[in-house]
Amino acid sequence: MSTRPADGASAVLEIDLGAILANWRSLAARHPAGAVAGVVKADAYGLGAKEVAPALYAAGCRHFFTAHLEEALALRPLVPGAMLGVLNGLLAGTEHCYRAHAITPVLGSLGEIALWRAEATRAGTALEAILHIDTGMSRLGLTDTDVAALAADSSLLEGIALRYVMTHLVSAECQGDPLNERQRERFDALAARLPPAPRSVANSSGIFLGPRFASDLARPGAALYGINPTPGRPNPMRPVVKLIACVLAVRAVRPGESVGYNATWRAVRPSRIATIAVGYADGWPRGLSNRGAAFFDGGRLPLVGRVSMDLTTYDATERPALATGDWLELIGPAQPLAAVAEAAGTNEYEILTALGRRYQRVVIGA
Repeated sequence: MSTRPADGASAVLEIDLGAILANWRSLAARHPAGAVAGVVKADAYGLGAKEVAPALYAAGCRHFFTAHLEEALALRPLVPGAMLGVLNGLLAGTEHCYRAHAITPVLGSLGEIALWRAEATRAGTALEAILHIDTGMSRLGLTDTDVAALAADSSLLEGIALRYVMTHLVSAECQGDPLNERQRERFDALAARLPPAPRSVANSSGIFLGPRFASDLARPGAALYGINPTPGRPNPMRPVVKLIACVLAVRAVRPGESVGYNATWRAVRPSRIATIAVGYADGWPRGLSNRGAAFFDGGRLPLVGRVSMDLTTYDATERPALATGDWLELIGPAQPLAAVAEAAGTNEYEILTALGRRYQRVVIGA
């Protein structure tokens, strides 16, 4: 990639808001049975919830989910009237804050239900909530015993208006996994013991499991941001991010000389080493050391030596045209997010959410 101005930035993260909106519309078209939310937790998977959520809202999205109350509070003014659900549940002492800002708690235990019921009593009005039934994830959510207790004593839910009853799929990206069907059947059986309420089942990959997994509300997150919801098959989503970095220096290295900490790579021939100002402090995984790559004009440059906090080095020997001031592609058409994750031995979620704040962030397609 040739030199491009970037207001003095040494690395640029380009975020395609138009692609995010196109992905949401595509997912909505695949889920005609009910609404499709926007999961904007973890700062919209690291890409900027304060940009993503209002854009989705303007496009017609009226259901949003965060992981933490603090995330929802920051977004409340930006999505007026929309449902804002907090997936991690209700912590004691935060009840009034939820009610004051019209934020919907996702309740996953009898204790949380009791807290919210007491808040409804203090308020003198019914309060909306989502009930989370655990059907196999074993993290958060009501157990079979909890559901039985609710079914046996209807007073436990007095004052709580059930907006949705939800579950979370364990293995939706593996379409042939029988666990998906077992979870669906278990959820149907348990939800049937509770007061009638709309249901929410599918995450990103769950939308692609077919009509049996459709419900009143789907909750895609990863697919909105270009992560493939159908691993092993072509990605039906549009890519959302592009990451480029400016070459700070190109250094000649003689055979036998090492590059980087602990001399984990040594030149076996006269080599040219390009250095960029991206490191693990920027979310570029240390696991890419001596395994990753960057691209220049379509050609691959192997990552050599260790990824350090602020710098990473690439073997540019085969790219004689590359010079200081040129730009390397780290994520983009030549190297998709999935390829970076595979080289780092992790998943695309971790790469995306780890991208740091030192990049110059450019939002396009707004």
